[in-house]
Amino acid sequence: MSATDHSRAAGVLLLCRAEPDRVRPSAQLLNEPLLLAPAGEGWSALIPGEDSWRSEDTDPAAAAAGWAHALAVAETWPVVGLWWDAGDAGFVVAAGFRRTVGYTWAADGTPIGEESAMASLRARVGLDPVLDGAALDELTRPDSDADAAARVLGLIAVLSRTGLTLPSGLAPGVSAARLRAAAAPVAEAVDWPGWREAVRSGLDAAERGFFGTWTRGPRARALGATEVVAGLSLACWARRSGRRGWATAGGVLALDGALTLAYDWWRERV
Repeated sequence: MSATDHSRAAGVLLLCRAEPDRVRPSAQLLNEPLLLAPAGEGWSALIPGEDSWRSEDTDPAAAAAGWAHALAVAETWPVVGLWWDAGDAGFVVAAGFRRTVGYTWAADGTPIGEESAMASLRARVGLDPVLDGAALDELTRPDSDADAAARVLGLIAVLSRTGLTLPSGLAPGVSAARLRAAAAPVAEAVDWPGWREAVRSGLDAAERGFFGTWTRGPRARALGATEVVAGLSLACWARRSGRRGWATAGGVLALDGALTLAYDWWRERV
């Protein structure tokens, strides 16, 4: 790809450390035009359309952070969001209720992020602290031969040690349209299924989700109520602040709490 192509392309790639069947219910709740593809052993890739962030004048870095957080907030598996645009490239990593962190490289590959983000990535994804940690450290050091896209490719190479294998054509520097075209042969469209199917999927996932055995009884009811209150409060604050990603995360959190309460109510009656 030429330098001109790199300068024009912008894209987001969401890598979830879980099989597609586990990712699908959470992805549906985002209500975005997403493609879901298997990405190796224990990994899935979500490819959003460019309009998902362009329509609201959101840059891909912010979009990746918002989606990654919303996907991971109530799950046991982490999400690594890769992004790139006309200038920079980088990643974010989200896991549960922990703070979503990220790292950025300038167009020429100059590191401009905090090394603590690499430590968070290593811990949350489950990388080897010695071998993989050394490889990640290399990505934080100056390298005149590596531009931003090469840095992200280096990160993908490190993640591949855990089983990640991206479908052909999914690479940094490629436009959102070309990402989706490349993924199309092996991907499925993830559409909002409607509230009835969303509730059914949520109930199926509840017993194996983030809260494990906290799906029935007094603990489940207390936890579900807390999630609903916290999620609605976060969504209201985010909407007033114009933070779309956090509004989505609040909605997902509130819905997860509602599903926990619904599941407990239903199980008490069957």
